[in-house]
Amino acid sequence: MSRDHAETVHRNFLSRVAATDLPSPRTDMDLARSGLAAHDLVALFDAQLLSRHLDRIALKLQARGEGFYTIGSSGHEGNAGIAWALRPTDMAFLHYRDATFQIARSLQVPGTTPLWDMLLSFSTSTEDPISGGRHKVLGSKTLAIPPQTSTIASHLPKAVGAAYSIPLSRRIDPEHREMEKDGVVVCTFGDASLNHSTAQGALNTASWTAYQGSPLPILFVCEDNGIGISTKTPENWVEQSVASRPALDYFQADTTDILQAYTVTKQAAEQVRRRCRPAFLHAKCVRLYGHAGPDAPSTYLSKAEIEATEARDPLLVTAARLIAEGVMTAQDVLDRYVAMDTRVARVAEQAIRRPRLNSAEAVAQSLIPPTRSCKEPSAPVPMARDRCFGESDKRALGQSQHMAKLINFALTDLMLCHEEIVLAGEDVGRKGGVYGVTQRLQKRFGAHRVIDTLLDEQAILGLGIGMAQNGFLPIPEIQFLAYLHNAIDQMRGEAATLPFFSKGQFTNPMVVRIAGLGYQRGFGGHFHNENSLVALRDIPGLILACPSNGRDAVLMLRECVRLAREEQRLVVFLEPIALYMTRDLHDAGDGGWMCDYPNGDEAVLLGEVATHGSGDDLAIVTYGNGAYLSRQAQKILKDTHEIDARIIDMRWLSPLPKQAVLDAVAGCKQVLIVDECREQGSHSEALMTLFAENGDVPAHRLMATDCFIATGPAYGVTMPDRDAIVTKAVAVVEEAK
Repeated sequence: MSRDHAETVHRNFLSRVAATDLPSPRTDMDLARSGLAAHDLVALFDAQLLSRHLDRIALKLQARGEGFYTIGSSGHEGNAGIAWALRPTDMAFLHYRDATFQIARSLQVPGTTPLWDMLLSFSTSTEDPISGGRHKVLGSKTLAIPPQTSTIASHLPKAVGAAYSIPLSRRIDPEHREMEKDGVVVCTFGDASLNHSTAQGALNTASWTAYQGSPLPILFVCEDNGIGISTKTPENWVEQSVASRPALDYFQADTTDILQAYTVTKQAAEQVRRRCRPAFLHAKCVRLYGHAGPDAPSTYLSKAEIEATEARDPLLVTAARLIAEGVMTAQDVLDRYVAMDTRVARVAEQAIRRPRLNSAEAVAQSLIPPTRSCKEPSAPVPMARDRCFGESDKRALGQSQHMAKLINFALTDLMLCHEEIVLAGEDVGRKGGVYGVTQRLQKRFGAHRVIDTLLDEQAILGLGIGMAQNGFLPIPEIQFLAYLHNAIDQMRGEAATLPFFSKGQFTNPMVVRIAGLGYQRGFGGHFHNENSLVALRDIPGLILACPSNGRDAVLMLRECVRLAREEQRLVVFLEPIALYMTRDLHDAGDGGWMCDYPNGDEAVLLGEVATHGSGDDLAIVTYGNGAYLSRQAQKILKDTHEIDARIIDMRWLSPLPKQAVLDAVAGCKQVLIVDECREQGSHSEALMTLFAENGDVPAHRLMATDCFIATGPAYGVTMPDRDAIVTKAVAVVEEAK
C-alpha cells in the first residue's frame, strides 16, 4: 500500500464526511433490526478507525526505518462485524488483513490493549505479546487467535482439524482442552487464496466429513476484495465455485456495510453452532491500498477502478450509518477520526523505543515449546488390557515378534494409557494399515479414535495440528514417505512455526508416523520407496526418530509420545518399511531380528544411541536399514577379515545426537558412515562435518546414489547393501595400515 495512496484515502474520508457526501445506508437494515445497540455501533466504528490509522502509521514508520510491516486491513474493516457476531472464545485462524477482527474481539475482552500490542508488533519489539518481535503476526492467546505466519490458505487444514476436535471433546475430554465444547472455529482467507490447492483441499475435507454426518463446527470466511496482489478474481468466481459444494452451507454479505457483516455472520455462526455443520461466508469487501509496501494499484488498475473502490470505503459506510441512526453528527465522526489518528501517532512514538531482538539465541528462544504439567499416566487395567488384546495377541505378547507387530502392541498400550491419543490416516482403521501395523486398533478403540481419513496428506496433517491445539495427542499416519512431500508445508510452515511465532503460547504437539526408506523388494518404485529425509531434517525444532528393530521401535515410540505429551514437541516417527516383517539377521530361520515386547518401565530417551559390539578397528555409524545391514556385515568382517567393528545406531536423526555419537566412536581407529539416503542432503554430510570438526579419527562414508529408486530386481542397487559395506569397511581399514 503506497503511502501517497493511503493519504489520498485519508483526505477523501475527511472531505466527504465534512460535506456529508456519504453512501446511502441500506434501507432493509437498521440498528433495531440488526439487534445491535447504539454503543455497539460506536464500538465497531472505533475498531475500524483504529485499524485504519494503524495501517497509516505502519507506512510512516516504515519510511523512517522504525516499522517493518505494511500489509494493511484498509477496506476489510467490515470484519469487525464478523468478530462481533462470534464469541471471543471461538478459535479464530485469521487472514493477514484481519487486524480489525482482532481489535473488535479485544473490545469484547476486558484488559486487552490492541493498539499497544499491534504497534509493538509493527516495530518488532521483544515485548510484542504474541511473537516477541519475531514476526508481525495477528494473534493472541487471550483472544483465542493462534498466529498465522502465512495465510496463502495454509492455515485452512488445521482449522478443519481444530473444528473436528470440538465435538470429539464432548466424548473424550482432553486434559489440556482449549476450546469450549459448543465452540465454533472461524477461518478467514482471501479470494485469491481460495484458488490454492490447500484451500480447495480443506473445503473438500470439510464437505467430505459433513457429507458423511460427522459434526464439524467451522465457519469459513472468504474475504473477497476482487484482487490478489495484481490479478483480478473473475466476476462471480467465488460464489460459483463454492455455493454448490455438498454439505457446506453458503452465505453472502457485503461487509463494507458493518450491519450486514454482523447480521449475516450472526446467522451463519448460529447455524454452524446449532447444526455442527460447516458453512462458508462469502464476505465481499474492497482493498483500498496496494497489496503491501510500495505496491501501487495504479500500475494495474485504471483510475476509474480505483475511484470506484474508494467510493466503497467501509468507514464512509459506517459513518453514514451513524449519522442516519442519529448516533453521531458528521462533526462527531470527524472529531473521533482525528482523535484516533492523534492517539495512534502518540502511542507509536512510545512503542518504537521498546527493546528489539538482538541475538541468534534470543530469536531461537521460543523454537522449542515449554514443557507442561501432565497427569501421571495410569497403567492399563489388566482386565481391560486383556479384553483389548484378545487371546491370540496375549499369547503373541509373550513371544518374540517382528517390528510391525511390536509397534501395534505399543500403540495399543499407549492408547490404553492416554485417552487423548487419536490415530488418523488413510486405511489405518478397518484395513489396519497397508502393512497391518494398525490392525484391530479401530476395533479395540472405536472409529472416533482410529480415523480412516480421505486421501489427502495436507488434510491428515491439518487434522493432527488442529486437534493438538485443543489438547488431543494426535498420531497421524502418512502412508509412505514420498507422499509427505505433497504436504510438507503443513509440517514446516504451520506445525513447526506455531510455538516459534507465539512464544510457546500455542503449540501443536503430535507424533507423525511415516512408513519410509527403501529396500522393499519389487514394490512401487520411488513412490513407495523414498530415501530422502532432508525435507524433515531441515525443519527447526522437529524431532525425527528412526528405529531399526522392534524393541527400539516400542521404546522410542513411548518416548515420542512422552515428548509430545509433556514437552509439546512435534515428532516424526519414521518406520523402515523393509524391516517391518524382517525376522532373520544372518541365516534363514535364525530369528535374529525378532524382539520381545519390552516392559513398561523401559525407555530409550531422546538422543540415546545404541552401540553393538566393542571393537576398536572400525566404528560404523548408521541408522534404519543401515543398522540391520551393518550388523550383517559386522559378522563377516570379524569372521572373514578379522576386523573387529562396533555398530552405532543413531536412532534419533534430528536433532543430530552429536555428543552421543562422538562418545560412541571414542577409541576407534576409523569411522565409516553408512547412510541409505542419497549423497546430497544425507545425514552423512552432517556426520562428516561433525567428525572433521571434533576429532582426529578419520571418517569415510558409504551412501546411496543421487537417484530415485527403481521397481523390480533393481530395487536396491542404488543403495548400500551388506556386501558393499563389507567391501568399503575392508578398504578403509586396509588403507589406514
